[in-house]
Amino acid sequence: MPRPIIVDEECTGCGICIDSCPNGVLDLIDDVAKVVNEGDCDGCATCMEDCVMEAIIEVEED
Repeated sequence: MPRPIIVDEECTGCGICIDSCPNGVLDLIDDVAKVVNEGDCDGCATCMEDCVMEAIIEVEED
């Protein structure tokens, strides 16, 4: 299943991804979105689709 990775240099800390995630996987830490509950991610990609900065990429887990 894919998992989200935040590209810190691209994230502006707007919080849109945090609000859009139905599972509470993301949170702001030092004004940058971070994955805080990776085990709750169901791979829906809503965070990635809603990120206006395109700061979230998906990586396939092994």
